[in-house]
This record gives sequence, C-alpha cells and structure tokens, in this order.
Amino acid sequence: MTYPSGGGRLSIIAACAALASCVPEARPSGTANAQPGPRPTATAAVPAVVPVMPPAVVSMPVPPPTPRAIRPAPQALIAAVEEAVRGFDGLAGAAVRAVDDGWTVEANGRRPMPQQSVSKLWVALTLMEQRDQGRVRLDDPITITRGDLTLFHQPIAYLVAKNGAYTTTVGDLLNRALTQSDNTANDRLLTLVGGPGAVRDFIANKRLGEIRFGPGERLLQAGTAGLTWRQEYSLGGFSAARAKLDPAVRKAALDRYVDNPPDGAAPLAIADALARLARGELLSESSTRIMLDTMGRTVTGRARLRAAMPVGWKLAHKTGTGQDLGGRNAGFNDVGLLTAPDGRRYAIAVMIGDTRASTTARQQLIQTVARAVTLYGPTSPATAGGLGIAAN
Repeated sequence: MTYPSGGGRLSIIAACAALASCVPEARPSGTANAQPGPRPTATAAVPAVVPVMPPAVVSMPVPPPTPRAIRPAPQALIAAVEEAVRGFDGLAGAAVRAVDDGWTVEANGRRPMPQQSVSKLWVALTLMEQRDQGRVRLDDPITITRGDLTLFHQPIAYLVAKNGAYTTTVGDLLNRALTQSDNTANDRLLTLVGGPGAVRDFIANKRLGEIRFGPGERLLQAGTAGLTWRQEYSLGGFSAARAKLDPAVRKAALDRYVDNPPDGAAPLAIADALARLARGELLSESSTRIMLDTMGRTVTGRARLRAAMPVGWKLAHKTGTGQDLGGRNAGFNDVGLLTAPDGRRYAIAVMIGDTRASTTARQQLIQTVARAVTLYGPTSPATAGGLGIAAN
C-alpha cells in the first residue's frame, strides 16, 4: 500500500482519528467477582478496525559541517624558528601551536628528544585525571620516607631526613614536582597514580602521539649514567659512583640514551598536548585551571622561556635538564603555554637532544624561539605574509 506524502497524509490521519472517536470505548477486562454479560448475537455489529498509519516523516536538509578555519602561520615566525634550530650547534627541535588560531610552526619537531623533567607533566596530568574520576583528592595526606628518596634535585629530601619521614598532601607534592622540579615529589606521585604503566595508559588513551614515559627518575638516571640503581645512591652516593665508572662505559650509556631515549618525545607532540590542555580537552575545567596555575608558578629555568617574555605576556611552563659528560649534554628543554596580552595562546616546546654547546647557547636558542613567538605570533595573517604551515 502506498501512502501519500505531505498534506494528503495529514488529512488521512485526521480522518482516521475522527473515526476512532466514534468507536465505543473498549471495556476493561472483568475482575474475579464480575458477572459475565450477555453473549453478543450473531447479528451484533463488529467495530471496524482502524488502520494504524505510520507517523508523518518530515525531511529537512542538513547542511554539511563547516570546518574550523585555520589561519596561516606568520611567515616571519616560520623563518625565525627554522633559522634558530638550523643554526644551533647540536640536535634540537622546536614546535609552536597557536591554540586559538589553529596554525603550527615546527623545525625538526617530529624527532623524539630526551624529555628529562618535562616528563613530570604526564605524571601530573595522570594524577589530575584521577582527581576528575574521584579516585584521589589534592588534600589527601601522603607520606614520604627515606625509601622514597631519589637523586639530583629533591629539596623535599631535607624534610624527610629530619625525622625519617615527612607527611604532607598530594597537592603539595604536585606543586613541588611542577614548580621546583622535585624528583622525589614526582616519583612519589608516580607511585600513587599506579606507576609508569598508568602514565603510559594516560598518554595512549588521550592519543598524545609521539610521547614516551620512562621507568621513573631513579632508573632513568642510573641507566643514562651506566649504573644499576641502588637506594643508597639517594643519600648522596650517586655522583661518587658515577665518577668511578670507566669513561667509555659512561659514553656508551649516554650514546644509547640519546639514540633511543626511553623518555623521548617529539616537540610537536608536546606542543599539541599543551594546546589540548589549554582548550580543556584533557581534563575537567577545574583540573585544567589547577594545572596551568601551578605551571605558572614554576621557578626553574629563569633564563629559558621566561627570559624572553615581554611585559604583559604570561607563561605556564615546565623545564627539563639532563646529565652532562665531558661538556656534552643530553636533554635541555623548556615547554609551556604563552599567553599574549590580547588573550591569544601559544603552546611551545623547545628541546635540545644532544649538544656540546654552552649552557648560555642552549638558553639563547630557547629564548630566540620564544621571542619570535611574541614578535610574530599575534601578527595578523593579512600582514604576516606567506601560507605558513597548516595545523595537523
């Protein structure tokens, strides 16, 4: 049977409704105490069966989704970033992602570089996701003992050494890990969230791309130096044990680390992750705000990204610094979110993987890329010139 469409169909439905109103209301089924009524005679009228019409379907054309406009990257910024990385004496890469305008600029930004303490970001993000899930609170108490101590930069170790243990809150450890780059605070949080596997799951589930997470600070640094970790190294014996190694052993270990860093990450992947964090795509609104506010209080790396910030610009960032061997350094980084006075935001990652350049030269590379962003990033595409690099 073929049904008319449009107004004809509506007329039939209205007529059927009128006919239905003339049919006697169906009686409810009898109860257990009801007396049976008279049986209908053979000539009793049988109510007509009203056909059930299918509902009218209204078809309206839906316009195709409009893709988000991606502005072209400023040509001057592309040239400045490429020149800075190309002219650096060593392995380096940089990436800038315009959070609000959508463009990307990168130079050697797809090559994985040692993260070092930049990897503390992923521990913090994993922790904050668990906060969003109700599994942990920032005011939860947490205790650090001598067995939790790590190596290198760990200001909290002094508080632990006084009494053999130190009890604080999860939020305090988060603040220490991000703003002071405290290795022990970070590794204690790493244990809390479930270890390296939990962080790797976070990275994979959020599809953050070419970002690895290593085995934790103690094992990572021991392996980079050519040592096997012992807990007594946390009390000051690490540097002495490392100094006793054959220089060839140390060089071979450092070469292995640089060639295939277990904590390696591409600058482009980090810049993209920071842009997604800024847009609220990784965490809840409150957890996003806590992360960025905490990163904004970072006190490490004053001669890196922060040194290039003009008046009116804001910075939320995380630094990372690797070991030195005979004037050679593996891992010297600064990554973060730059906010212009007009509110536009730029995720940036400048990473040095292997170099013999001086500390000053490394700092200057990071400053040069950041300064180029402040000079050319906010420039209108109409005046920037060039087509730039589209976001991917």
